[in-house]
Amino acid sequence: MQRGKPLKRAARERKKKKECGDEGKNWLAWGKCYAPGSENTSQMMSSDDEVDYSIKPEFYDSDLDEKDEKWVQQRRKGRTSDALLSCPACFTTLCLDCQRHEKYVTQYRAMFVLNCEVKMNEVLRQGARRQMRPRSRGARDGDPENPGGGGEIFRPVCCSVCSTEVGVLDGDQVYHLFNVLPSYS
Repeated sequence: MQRGKPLKRAARERKKKKECGDEGKNWLAWGKCYAPGSENTSQMMSSDDEVDYSIKPEFYDSDLDEKDEKWVQQRRKGRTSDALLSCPACFTTLCLDCQRHEKYVTQYRAMFVLNCEVKMNEVLRQGARRQMRPRSRGARDGDPENPGGGGEIFRPVCCSVCSTEVGVLDGDQVYHLFNVLPSYS
């Protein structure tokens, strides 16, 4: 019986060495990998040991915030806005100068937008109630040439980066943005 214990211990150590990797160059004790020849926790291997913190990251720019602020101020030209609007999917800036809706606080209107595309081939209508009778073949509700349905005509507005629908454009060329992330400045 005495003979079986050393064999089991050797098998366990081989298994631990295999779990630790590098074919036994490092060894495992209490679930942690140690460097060869080290038996204390102060010499434990870590991924932080490989990082040299004295070198600055190559994509770091300490003046980036000031440059961004200057760019925004040039675009806004001193005007104040209720919010800066961004796309909810990709966080692309969509509007720098907008006005918040008085009743619906999550909606904004603007005359000028950035990074937006208007879908001119689609038409949305508001205020037109449909009657429950069959339509003729020529009178389709989505035809831009056939305005017979009443109500105001809107065209969908999408983010030009990710194609998320963010609002509509009305007949007076005013953008109504409702699916956006506001950032109050």
